[in-house]
Amino acid sequence: MSLEIEHACPKCEGDQTFYRAASTMLHLGEKTKWRCTECDYGFIKINGIDSSTA
Repeated sequence: MSLEIEHACPKCEGDQTFYRAASTMLHLGEKTKWRCTECDYGFIKINGIDSSTA
């Protein structure tokens, strides 16, 4: 998995570069925390499911 992704940031109101802040394996799959490089907004993905869309 890459260390950076492009993703929509609700605080910056547009696509920004996010860096992978942490990653761990759970019984549900891989849990990955992402942070915006501009404003430090964060979201979590678990096994590909994005918490920012929930």
